[in-house]
Amino acid sequence: MKKNIIYLVLIIIIGVIAFVPGVKEYLKDQFFPIATIENAVHVSEEDYDIELKGINVPSTNLKTFKNKPVFLNFWGTWCPPCRKEWPSIQKLYDSRKGNVDFVLIAMNDKEEDVKKFLKENNYSVPVYIAQSPISEKILPKVFPTTFLIDQHGRIIIKEDASRDWNTETVHQFIDNIIK
Repeated sequence: MKKNIIYLVLIIIIGVIAFVPGVKEYLKDQFFPIATIENAVHVSEEDYDIELKGINVPSTNLKTFKNKPVFLNFWGTWCPPCRKEWPSIQKLYDSRKGNVDFVLIAMNDKEEDVKKFLKENNYSVPVYIAQSPISEKILPKVFPTTFLIDQHGRIIIKEDASRDWNTETVHQFIDNIIK
């Protein structure tokens, strides 16, 4: 009797993994993240060529961050989900700015609105406004969109939604890409 119940439970678990959409990919990402990294999309030399006007930091080109781990976020002051994730980005920045370069690009925003937002909330994460076209490979379709890019230009994480960025999982990803 106990043996039959165990077999039944195993069959149900296998069925869920095999037939419920997303479960197989979720488990694969949890237990085999290296496979995800090996199949990652690469950011090319041309993709990095974006002139960036610094809002709270000097102006630069995204190319200066090539061959370095980068936390790249596209956001806007007008975007409620973007504003929601900012406190966790600031906390991640405070603890990891020595390991990863942070590049937050304000999209469809006025410089004065971005400066006001940063000042009102006491945020110090580096913020820019793009001054040249952004490659289709990294151009966001929704906001916020965040990429964690390793030093080889591989997109390790791409998130098309607001999330808590100051989690153990994100810290582990950062630890893995800076090795």
